[in-house]
Amino acid sequence: MPDTARVSPIPGVRETVLVAPDSFKGTFTATEVAGAVGTGLAEAGRPVDLCPVADGGEGTLEALRLAFGGELRSVPVHGPLGRPLAASFLLSQDRRTAIVETASASGLHLVPGRRRDPFAASTAGTGELIAAAVAAGARTVLLGVGGSATTDGGAGAIEAIESAGGLGAARLVVLCDVRTCFEDAARVFGPQKGADPDAVTRLTARLHRRARGMARDPRGIEMTGAAGGLSGGLWATFGADLVGGAAFVLDAVEFDRRMRDARAVITGEGRLDQQSLVGKLVSEIATRARQRGVPCEAVCGIRALDAMGARILDLEHILEATTLDELRRAGRQLAELI
Repeated sequence: MPDTARVSPIPGVRETVLVAPDSFKGTFTATEVAGAVGTGLAEAGRPVDLCPVADGGEGTLEALRLAFGGELRSVPVHGPLGRPLAASFLLSQDRRTAIVETASASGLHLVPGRRRDPFAASTAGTGELIAAAVAAGARTVLLGVGGSATTDGGAGAIEAIESAGGLGAARLVVLCDVRTCFEDAARVFGPQKGADPDAVTRLTARLHRRARGMARDPRGIEMTGAAGGLSGGLWATFGADLVGGAAFVLDAVEFDRRMRDARAVITGEGRLDQQSLVGKLVSEIATRARQRGVPCEAVCGIRALDAMGARILDLEHILEATTLDELRRAGRQLAELI
């Protein structure tokens, strides 16, 4: 990775480029994307500030690890279809905060495409990770909920937490990567988890039944549909706080302060599409850049966003790159454009 200090800015002139991508899901981590783009910028003589980030989905733990420090703890849990596996959570240096990623225990990537079962997939492993974090002494558990294989309304996680004795005095904060409501989780995300139209109908009916049996009804509440309703189930049962994951992570890594010293911001994600306009990391970064008058560029694996969407985000340029070499070349190309 480039050394952000090896090219000195001209006094009084902002020269540093802030590189703040999300992961390219299933391909590259945010750290790998930032490193490759940053290398290209540095090769072209641009000083860079690498800031890999996330929105509550995959990569959230790693992004927050840079802000909180601490140690990874590995524990045995059950995967989405019940297979035993080892998953990790981060315990901060002061041992008061833990960071858990739903994807590490209940992620879609843990289930081969031919075995995806949207009815059987459970969030039990995520609940086991949360319980382990509480047992380790965490008073606040930050849960990133993106990338799940599940649409169980959080039933598996709730049962696992209650079986372990509950949360005690710990506070649960769910970092949501979408604003979808509980009752819409199957319709919006079920197909990518293996659900055909008939399965979506049945999963939706199951979510409604589970909502009626909860202490609070999560239906109609923004962000309760994240991870197939996991966020809503935790909100209804344990009073979890639901917050936008992108904004939370950006604040934790001091994005705004770092942007003030930047000539431009480069963000990106694996697929830039209509969902990028609502609550996703690219949208949050583009909005903050626009408010500060800082040009914002994007690099993505696939561009499925039309010109109107690009104008809404106010992105200066959008480059496609699917390999690390292409990401490095994109960095060099953007160095000539900004």
